[in-house]
Amino acid sequence: MTLSIAPAALLAYLLGSIPTAVWYGRAFFKIDIREHGSGNAGATNTFRVLGKRAGTVVMLVDVLKGFAAASLVHILSALGTLSVDEVLGCQLMFGFLAVLGHLFPVFAQFRGGKGVATLLGMALAIKPDVAALCIGVWLLVVIASQYVSLGSILAALAFPVLLLLRISGQPENPLLIAFGFVIFLVVVITHKKNIGRLLQGNESRTVLIKLKKAK
Repeated sequence: MTLSIAPAALLAYLLGSIPTAVWYGRAFFKIDIREHGSGNAGATNTFRVLGKRAGTVVMLVDVLKGFAAASLVHILSALGTLSVDEVLGCQLMFGFLAVLGHLFPVFAQFRGGKGVATLLGMALAIKPDVAALCIGVWLLVVIASQYVSLGSILAALAFPVLLLLRISGQPENPLLIAFGFVIFLVVVITHKKNIGRLLQGNESRTVLIKLKKAK
């Protein structure tokens, strides 16, 4: 089994390593996104530096990376390589490898983004109902506070918390819950500088919806 999983694990990392923001910026704007704005090779910095269209494309592709990596288990299952009991563990492993690829992309000198969109893709592949609620949490926080980083941190925390609350009506797999809290810690670590700026009151704001002032 290990020999059959190894190629899929490598593919998951390589999928995550696709530096969407870097390649898009070079192809259409002739710049390295990591040399502008926050210096981060992710969707948020792309939104701020290159605009909404570029940011949306980067975000969608980064989400797809995580979704595709976690979905590799279906190919292995179809080939008879995995048992039912092994599917979740491999989904988590492949998804996490994709996130590591996004953080440390082999195709971009190991300088990547923060992995939130790729994490979302992984969550959508594993628990789409809970992931959809986390998207709602992210939207509410970002619209209310205009801080994308705060929305990402709270959405990451919401995932394991919602699993603990058993919103599906059934007890969730303890491995998934524990992994959810690990992912939350990863998001906190990758947003360490953002947390510092939030505490100091000088974090960059992002306006998702412009409300018209009453005349």
